[in-house]
Amino acid sequence: QVQMVESGGGLVQAGGSLRLSCAASGITFSTHAMGWFRQAPGKEREFVASISRSGEGTYYIDSVKGRFTISRDNAKNTGYLQMNSLRPEDTAVYYCAARYSRSSSRYDYIRLEEYNYWGQGTQVTVSS
Repeated sequence: QVQMVESGGGLVQAGGSLRLSCAASGITFSTHAMGWFRQAPGKEREFVASISRSGEGTYYIDSVKGRFTISRDNAKNTGYLQMNSLRPEDTAVYYCAARYSRSSSRYDYIRLEEYNYWGQGTQVTVSS
């Protein structure tokens, strides 16, 4: 069975950094594009960043560009989200997701319904 397990969340002060990890099992990770989403209290889940299955292509929402970096290590079946210069508005539960991608270079999977596999989420809280 497929499992996506996030880790690395926590409480951090504004301006700080966190690195989220997403360990995948039950899928051939290298054939799947990956994304990170987040959901703040009372809000809908939103796209944050995505990466092609090869790792060569990435895409970000404007509010995290220059602060967040998505990456992956296919040998370890693990994806990452490095978050720097964190702001209180980044507070949310962060979810990783994966979907099979026929294209090795396509990275712009930005809608929730484009993903088949989801993790349980990890809480990120940024204090002001």
